[in-house]
Amino acid sequence: MFDRRLSGILLHPTSLPSAYGIGDLGSGAYGFVDFLAQGEQQVWQILPLGPTGAGNSPYLAYSALAGNPLMISLDILFGDKLLQEEDLEVIKKVFEKENPQRVNFDAVIKEKYPLLRKAFEAFQGSDNDEYKQEFDQFCEDYGYWLEDYSLYMALKDYHDGKPWFQWDESIAKRNPEAIHTWQIKLGHEMYYHKFLQFSFFKQWRNLKEYANEKGVKIFGDIPIYVAHDSVDVWANQEIFCLDEETGAAALMAGVPPDYFSETGQLWGNPVYNWEVLAENNFAWWIQRIKGMLEYVDIMRIDHFRGFEGYWAVPEGETTAINGEWLSAPGDQFFTILEQELGVLPIIAEDLGVITPEVEALRDKYNFPGMKVLHFAFDSDRANGFLPYNYVDRNWVVYTGTHDNDTTVGWFEKRSFAERKRVVDFLGNIDNEGIHWSLIRLALASVANLAIFPVQDLLGLGSESKMNTPGTIVDNWSWRYLDGVLTDDISEHLKYLTYLYGRKPH
Repeated sequence: MFDRRLSGILLHPTSLPSAYGIGDLGSGAYGFVDFLAQGEQQVWQILPLGPTGAGNSPYLAYSALAGNPLMISLDILFGDKLLQEEDLEVIKKVFEKENPQRVNFDAVIKEKYPLLRKAFEAFQGSDNDEYKQEFDQFCEDYGYWLEDYSLYMALKDYHDGKPWFQWDESIAKRNPEAIHTWQIKLGHEMYYHKFLQFSFFKQWRNLKEYANEKGVKIFGDIPIYVAHDSVDVWANQEIFCLDEETGAAALMAGVPPDYFSETGQLWGNPVYNWEVLAENNFAWWIQRIKGMLEYVDIMRIDHFRGFEGYWAVPEGETTAINGEWLSAPGDQFFTILEQELGVLPIIAEDLGVITPEVEALRDKYNFPGMKVLHFAFDSDRANGFLPYNYVDRNWVVYTGTHDNDTTVGWFEKRSFAERKRVVDFLGNIDNEGIHWSLIRLALASVANLAIFPVQDLLGLGSESKMNTPGTIVDNWSWRYLDGVLTDDISEHLKYLTYLYGRKPH
């Protein structure tokens, strides 16, 4: 995938600074791209961009292909003459009272959606024919998912947020007459949700184009599973293992009990009916990846091992204990995917308990795997996360990921003996701190791509981590303050990038 050594930074757009309570696709995003380019970083890794539901997790979105309207820049809508200056001043005053280092999702939803609705109404009344032609073209180009998505979201609003499997049976099971009736009844609301997606993708495409012109690639993320309450499941019920009567997940995704959890992890997503997918030559998956390639340059498949074998838990279970391993046709799928779309820039998230069969599947298609330095120091010298054990260059090495503590927080929580193991391996700790020591270690490794969260660049502690797996409180809300990514940090990063052979050609 990579013809040279690269490095980059992990940051979800919601973590960007802005005056509107949440990071968006406006000036903060462009400023971050400028910072990456100045520090000679060539990759910006993000989390899934989809519209989030309860819990605000990017990994439980209402759609695998739609964008999150909360990331739409109000400043850009103002520039498009769809909002007034007083609209922006009012919402700015609201968020002046909020902690600028956290996203208060409830407040953002309450304050931002009325302005998005106001922008939609202005768009409807606009005489800008070019703008409207662009919208019509977007609806035509993306209709393969946009029609179902806009109806699904309009229906969800109509049903006060209830999941699709609690709607009336005729529309829950997509009776054609019911679909037609609701399309007429909710046509205006469908138009509104199409406008939100048009605005998101217009802004995202411009941002991605700017990043690419600066030599920065966008590295996206595909969760292997989709949320049960999503348009993907509602519109494609035949490819998921569902209870035919109730729409509940007949087989739920998760992972079995292990060293970290006596009861395993029960995610609740419905697993795929791989037999049906195979009969259709995996058309839904191929369309999903093709759609992703329109707005990212590189993609990571989360829980890659699920393409070889997956843990399936029967309906009604409350833990993941009583599941079983089932086989998935990953080899057949990736063969057809390559035939359809060519060799793709896919990275396999291969963390956790990985079998030789999963490794063989990853290596057959030459997908880079992941190495996380936080995992390198707590077993023997054969630990596969220690840099001298990387058998080749086809890896992405991280200090930590969005699911890890920050490097400073991780190191502070270690016992004296555990810290000593890290220090002994490094030789000493960098004068700038343990976070720079691990960034150096990642950059110096043979791995073709080195990635570190922006929290590690800033030397932040546990209060700044993005997510704590297995918990639902205060995740996904961290943001950095405007101005903290200084020229000094950029110059130091630029020097280390040069020093370890990752400078752009």
